[in-house]
This record gives sequence, C-alpha cells and structure tokens, in this order.
Amino acid sequence: MNITKENIDALNAVVKVEISAADYQEKVATILQDYRKKADIPGFRKGQVPMGMIKKQYGKSVMIDEVNKLLQESLNNFLKEEKLDILGNPLPKMQDDINWDADDYAFEFELGLAPEFDVKLDAKKKITQYNIIADDELLGKEIENIQKRYGKIIAKDTVEEGVNIAGTFVNEEKEINKKSTIELASVKGKVNQKKLIGKKVGDVVELKTKGLFDDDHKLMGALGIDHDAIHGLDIVVQFTIEEVNITELSEINQELFDKVFGPDVVKSKEELIAKIKEDAEKQFKTQADQQLLNDVTEYLVENTKFDLPTEFLKKWLAIAGEKPMTPEQASEEFEKSEKGLRYQLIEGKILKDNEIKLDFAELQEFAKGFVKAQMAQYGQLNPEEKELDDIVQRVLSNQDEAKRLQEQLVSQKLLTFYKENITFKVKELNYEKFVKEVYK
Repeated sequence: MNITKENIDALNAVVKVEISAADYQEKVATILQDYRKKADIPGFRKGQVPMGMIKKQYGKSVMIDEVNKLLQESLNNFLKEEKLDILGNPLPKMQDDINWDADDYAFEFELGLAPEFDVKLDAKKKITQYNIIADDELLGKEIENIQKRYGKIIAKDTVEEGVNIAGTFVNEEKEINKKSTIELASVKGKVNQKKLIGKKVGDVVELKTKGLFDDDHKLMGALGIDHDAIHGLDIVVQFTIEEVNITELSEINQELFDKVFGPDVVKSKEELIAKIKEDAEKQFKTQADQQLLNDVTEYLVENTKFDLPTEFLKKWLAIAGEKPMTPEQASEEFEKSEKGLRYQLIEGKILKDNEIKLDFAELQEFAKGFVKAQMAQYGQLNPEEKELDDIVQRVLSNQDEAKRLQEQLVSQKLLTFYKENITFKVKELNYEKFVKEVYK
C-alpha cells in the first residue's frame, strides 16, 4: 500500500491511496474459507462446497468490502500520523470506471485544510465591559412589586386609577377569545384609559390594539397571539369587564420580610434594599458576562483574518447532511455557517495555545452545580450527595446534555481567560440604559 499527499495550495490537498492485491488477498481468502465452512448448498455436504463455487458467488463482494474497509482505515491512520488538521471530512474524487476485476486500485480524496493564523487580544478599539447596577428607581419598583405580591386584594365595582381589570378580549375575524388580567396603569394613552375609567363589571369596551400597551409583549400576552403576529397589529377588540380589583400594598415590616426571605434573614428595610440589590446585580452580572462574551466573539471574528477552503466546504456541505443539497443550497448554507466556523477555529486556537483544558472531573462538578441550582428552584435546597451524584450521572450519560454542559463550561473558562488577558472599557449604568444601549 502506498499513500501520498499533494498540496494544491495552503488550504487544499489531495491524498492518493494505492492498494495492491497483496494488501487484501490474505484477508479475503480467510473470509472465503470461513464462508466455505458455513455454506449450506444443496448437493454438497456442509464444509465441502468447492472453493471455486464460493469464489464465484461471494468473491467479488467480499473483495470490494475488504478494499473499502482497508481504504477507510488506512486513510484515517494517515491523517492521524501526519497530524493533518482538516475541515469537514475527506471527499472521494468520483470514479465512474473502477475495474473491480483488476488486482490493484488507486483512490483519491480531496482535503480541506484548516488555516494557520494568530489571534491578537490587544484590541485597538476597546470592547465595553458593562457593570449593571440596581439604581434607586429599580429598587423602589422591586419593593413595590413585593408589597403587591403579598398585599390584600380588594374588589371594586368601578374602574378607577390603580386597579387591575380581569376580562375577555374578543375579535371574531382574528379568532381572538382570551381571558386576561391587565393593569390600568399599563394601558397606553389617555384616550384608552378614559374609555375604561368609570366602567363597571359587565360593560363592554371597544379598544384599538395599535398602541394599546406600553409594550407589545403585554399585548401579546393579553390577546394570546404569537410573537410574529403581534407587531403592527391594528384591529379593534371588544373587552368585556368581568372583575375589577385593587391591591392594597402590604406593610413593610418583619412579617413581610419573613414571608419573602424566610425567618429572620432580613430584619430591616435597609437590609431588604441591600438584599434586593445583591440579588438583582447577581442576575445583571450573568447578563453582562454573556454580552461581554458575545462582544469578544464578534470582535475576534471580525479582526482575526484568515482564508477558508470555501469551495471544498461548499462541496462537503452538499453531501454531508441527511439530504443532499444543490450547489446553490450548499452555498447559502455556507454563508449562514461561516461566522460560526470561523469562531470555532479561533476558539480552538485560543484553547490550544493557552493550554485551556477540560477534564471529566471538572465537567462533573460543573454539572453538579447546574443540578443543584435546578433543584433549588423547586425548593430542594440540601439534596443528599448520593442523590446528586446519581442525577449528575444520568445527565452526563445523555450525549446532548453532556455536550451542552461542556460548551457552557468551555465558555465560562474562555470568559475568565478574556477578562484576564483583554483590557476592556468598563461602563457602569442601570439596567434600563443597558437594555437600550445593547438591544437598541
């Protein structure tokens, strides 16, 4: 057997595998002897079928099968031994005229080679690292939300300022018939509010959906319409008022603190504010970290320049999936996935060059933390260690779950690396300004 590689350019190569009869004949002969022992053909005793008959019936198919096995095995070994960093899988060059009656064969495979490049972390234009704070306005709203949650609901006969209104939205043309509860304060515009104020239980009010709430997502929830259909929706709905009530805010006292956080965890309004601030900013940090990771990813993809074996990858995409693609479809799919592939290569380069590794013990600990957090949401704050280990084992035995957790852990390690090795422009702002700046 002879295997050679010819470089077409820096990103493309062709591997030629030459197989001679000596490479496969002994194996084929062994298999055919085994067939002869087991063959049960009328007119011959078991194990006494002439070898010529066995060869005639099975010889070519066994030989083709063994050549293909040998071809795949030798190609894989060659790629490992040569330490070739390839993209996708080797593509066999199509041969329409293979003569399977010959003794020697030659096969060629196209390779797409991974590019060589350097990753520079000294950004000329500084990436923004957001420090999101819980300001006094947000803290005040959170305290009021807690007071409402544990407040007393008082029924009202008439719609007035500050009430909640339960009722049914109807529009026959759009097949809307949805029971909802809305806050009068969330209804946008004085005209709409005037239509509701003074109305009683049983009254029907006509409302235009366009600009009805200060947020389209509230309209989506109120009407039970999906995200795509809600934007720009401009219809008239009938709203039948079925219940009106107002929430009397709970007093800020020890009883409230204990209901929210458990006995004696919080003992004053100052401690309440500090606790809310701590919890809110912990959530904000997670969101800010995710945004930082997104921004670093975008920066690295935009500023790390290298070429890809584009034509090879398009050809590979055309045949790699469950369904073959046309050249046009493969080209479109490549454009969609190119940025992701580029970052995958950059990420791999950073992990390798900086010896950022992931072992199974780390993955187990990370999975354990994930499981504990999930259990805490359902009130299981102190699970037994054996129960936790059993759940972690089940989670990691699921390949999709294990892969997802592994990707999260790698992202966490990379985020730590970026924070230690990139100089950022730190910007402190409240959550509302963060949302406006980042999500426009």
